[in-house]
Amino acid sequence: MSRLLHKTGLVPARLHLILIVAATFLALLVSAGLRATPGVLMVPLQVNFGWDRATISFAAAIGIFLYGLVGPFAAALMVSFGIRRTMLAGLTLMSLATFASLWMRLPWHYVLTWGVLSGIGSGAVASVLGAAVVNRWFATRQGLVMGLLSASTATGALIFLPLLAWLSRDGAWRPVVLAVSLVCLALVPLVALVVPEHPADIGTRRFGEGPDSPPPPAPRQARTAGLALSVLWRAARQPMFWLLFGTFFVCGLTTNGLVGTHMIAFCGDHGIAPVAAAGLLSTMGFFDLFGTTASGWLTDRYNPRVLLIVYYGLRGLSLLALPFLSFDTTSLAVFAVFYGLDWIATVPPTVKLANEAFGEQEAPIVFGWIQTGHQLGAACAAFGAGVIRQHSGSYAPAFVVAGIMGVVAALVLLGTLRRAHAAAGAPVPA
Repeated sequence: MSRLLHKTGLVPARLHLILIVAATFLALLVSAGLRATPGVLMVPLQVNFGWDRATISFAAAIGIFLYGLVGPFAAALMVSFGIRRTMLAGLTLMSLATFASLWMRLPWHYVLTWGVLSGIGSGAVASVLGAAVVNRWFATRQGLVMGLLSASTATGALIFLPLLAWLSRDGAWRPVVLAVSLVCLALVPLVALVVPEHPADIGTRRFGEGPDSPPPPAPRQARTAGLALSVLWRAARQPMFWLLFGTFFVCGLTTNGLVGTHMIAFCGDHGIAPVAAAGLLSTMGFFDLFGTTASGWLTDRYNPRVLLIVYYGLRGLSLLALPFLSFDTTSLAVFAVFYGLDWIATVPPTVKLANEAFGEQEAPIVFGWIQTGHQLGAACAAFGAGVIRQHSGSYAPAFVVAGIMGVVAALVLLGTLRRAHAAAGAPVPA
């Protein structure tokens, strides 16, 4: 269909490129919004079904973990099966899984629908999708476009959470589920219409690629599982993989696993209504749109390791400070702006380091495995914070631990940067 639109002259190639980025942005936004929804459902499910927070957090943790684990296999599917088909399959599964949860009655129903099935579906439409689209469609400005697409993760909170929190007023949960399901379904025809598979399908080249540029290497055709695992085997032999995997573990632990899942409930412990708490997350999402896009711009120009040191250090310090705030309007607004600018800013420099270390052909799959580390950290935080709150009556210890982990990640990156430049006999660059 997208090829037909181009051939009929209805959509010029440059405009079609914009439409591809827009459709990818929306798909990533909806996937992130789905993964943020358990934070809104936590209190309503507790009220309606009597499930404790540890049980509800467990389902959220399963979904978050699968969201990451599916990533490398989804990236391999995009090589052998196609980006568009993978997107369509993921969006369809997200819609069906969440719609089926309207009939849930027992905790395992919630784990199956919002944990397992929606985790697999959203994992096919995760950050690896952004990396695959950027590498396939852009020869230049990769950091900027990756920053824009990465910002959709927090923008999902900006768009979804206030509306979902409003729908969940008075403890309602069914309107929330139905809204998410319908939005996922609405994107299926859009993706089918405007997303082609390759630039050549619409008679163009990658953005910034000249007519004399050599064609990109042919993709390795292999079974999805075999391709994903063989890439992991090669990448795992390089220290850079474990550095990025470990720091992205901390990234997930300090963002969607903790703040994305438990911030509304944490604010509720301080007497803040769900709609107001969701507005706080929306403020973070709004400023992340600027912060992560700016991070992509900076990544095209500066050392990505230096950027990561700054991002992790500032994030850790902000989380350490949060439990000691008064939770009044001013202090929370300052936190939301400061933290929001840094929410997903780590993605563009991480993707650039993966591209440099593993090559553009395999980097999306490698990034999928790195993203697994992100979601493993997020799952640990989602479940662990729920258990801490259940047994201690407070979220404060969980936020303090997460803040310490952010500072540690910054120090580890600083140590590797200094060792690398000491070995090369060069000063640490800006």
